[in-house]
Amino acid sequence: MTGHATITAVGGYVPEDVLTNFDLEKMVDTNDEWIRTRTGIRERRIVSEGQATSDLAIAAAKSMFEEYDIDPETIDAIVVATVTPDMFFPSTGCIIQNAIGAKNAWAFDLSAACSGFLYALDTAARFVESGRSKRVLVVGADTMSSITDYSDRNTCILFGDGAGVVLIEPAEQDGVGILDSVLYTDGSGGKYLYMPGGGSLNPPTHQTVDENLHTLRQDGRTVFKYAVNGMANVSIEILERNNLTGDDIGLFIPHQANKRIIDAAARKMGLREDQVVINIDKYANTTAATIPLGLYDSLKDGRVKNGDYIVLSTFGAGFTWGATLIHWGK
Repeated sequence: MTGHATITAVGGYVPEDVLTNFDLEKMVDTNDEWIRTRTGIRERRIVSEGQATSDLAIAAAKSMFEEYDIDPETIDAIVVATVTPDMFFPSTGCIIQNAIGAKNAWAFDLSAACSGFLYALDTAARFVESGRSKRVLVVGADTMSSITDYSDRNTCILFGDGAGVVLIEPAEQDGVGILDSVLYTDGSGGKYLYMPGGGSLNPPTHQTVDENLHTLRQDGRTVFKYAVNGMANVSIEILERNNLTGDDIGLFIPHQANKRIIDAAARKMGLREDQVVINIDKYANTTAATIPLGLYDSLKDGRVKNGDYIVLSTFGAGFTWGATLIHWGK
């Protein structure tokens, strides 16, 4: 092992088109007050016609390269977390690799739904820690509007489109970087949040389209219950594993699925409101993009300080969940 891996650059991108709660009032039987009080969401970004997941990720990566003066040819690997790839194959990673000019990188996609970014981050950190790679681009990107049923008032209010990216490199300081990660899967929860159509079980046919099998299904109450416990417990676990408490945390950047889930997890961790990053009101649930977008926004807003301990936490379909502890440094 060569020491910790660390995040050295961050980028983000959301589409220009905004879909507000008031817009949804015209589409399904719902209203702004109901959505805000139950989810914390006011609006979400939606792709334009012809815009795909790779386009979001490419825009996020290119803006990061420009801001941090990064040569894409120095990237060794690209790990893309998404459940809405442009197509089954080639991977969205391959499309991104070609478009950004990272000709020396090998690339692949990783599927873990809302936990995808933390799964990808841990994978990239292992490549760097082992010495296998020096620079890994981690992408969390999803076009959830492409698999959302906009006649289902229970799910269409929840999701938006976006992308976040980070660059992972070896840490130059001792004790700085990605210190720890705890990841879990419980496949028995798969039946509560899934998309039945499009794969080898239900390949696309007239019947699967007629039955609307190519959009997501969710048992909201069950997912909510498991998510509250999963996100809170894994966040507390990673603190205890590293002899930390809520008072030691500079920022808690949780997956943005529902503000009530975030608030419950923060309470269990004993965090103050100013320690918690919330952007669900602007973007809704962008699945694999929520956490990197939260980090991106926090950096822009000056909320990330050198020396801060940062906890990232997530829960998603699978069920999958986890937490990552970062000691932020230059």
